[in-house]
Parts: sequence; structure tokens; C-alpha cells
Amino acid sequence: MAKDFIGYQALTDSALRGVVRDALRRIEKSGLIGAHHFYLTFKTHAEGVDIPDFLKEQYPDEMTIIIQHQYWALKVKEDYFEVTLTFKKLPAPLHIPFAALTAFFDPGVQFGLQFRAEGDAARPATGPVMVPTNPPEAETEAPEPMAVKPAPAEKPAPEKPAPGEVVSLDSFRKK
Repeated sequence: MAKDFIGYQALTDSALRGVVRDALRRIEKSGLIGAHHFYLTFKTHAEGVDIPDFLKEQYPDEMTIIIQHQYWALKVKEDYFEVTLTFKKLPAPLHIPFAALTAFFDPGVQFGLQFRAEGDAARPATGPVMVPTNPPEAETEAPEPMAVKPAPAEKPAPEKPAPGEVVSLDSFRKK
């Protein structure tokens, strides 16, 4: 295979992170509408990530946050976003660069993206859509990170996924 001197993977990741940035900008201005809410997974020790130490200890590699009912002070900039969520009934400001994101999912419309974290050559980008199982009822506890893997394409109808299992969007489409 020929060497990619243009860097299509990096261009694709950057463009798709722009989708997340634009979605966050929309809710920054007008709030969440309808069934929309966001699961954002990021590398906790990526450059520029600023989260409380107890979260870094609890989630040493990756963490998923949910922006749904209880979030405050959402600020979206070109390269990062900031939001305050509650953990253990305490407000915690989070500063997350878009480059640290590894996954984005809006279960309200079954839309998701997967990214390659900077320096993570092993993980494919723009992979399957994530379907979270057992979503937390409120933002008062830190959610568990979700693994992402493709589901078999030959399933005739969607089945309830096992905890932590991720399935593709195609399994939810009517044929």
C-alpha cells in the first residue's frame, strides 16, 4: 500500500471532531432540545485535559461523561470545551480538548462517532456507533467508560445488548 502523504486519517478525525464541536456549540446557545443528549469519551491523561484528581484516579485511562440534565457553564472554544458536572454531589469543572476525545454518541438520535486519540495508532477512527447500556440516571456519579466494537451484521433484529456491548447503527435500521 502506498504511503499517505496527505494524512487523510488526521483530516477525517479533525473534520469529525468539528461535528462534535458544532453540536456542543448549538447546545451552548440554545440548550438540549428533544431527546438529544451526549456521551463524550475522552483520554483522562491526554495533553490539556483538566479534571479533578479523584476522577483521574478513578479513571486512569478513559472516561465517559454525559451532558443531559445537569450540566453548567458549557463553554465551547475552537480546540476544547469546558463544562461543570456533579460527581458525588460536588460540582467539578472539566476542561477537555477535542483532541482528547475518543468517542461521541447521541442516543436520542442513535448517532455516534469514534476517533483515534492523538498518538493512538492502534484504534481505528470513525468506527461503529456506540449504544450505551445501563445509562446512569443522573449526573451525580461518574459513568463507566464504554468499550467500542462492531456487532455482527447478520442480526435480523436488534436484541438488547449485553452490558458494555456496542452494536452498529445498521442493526437498528429497518430493512
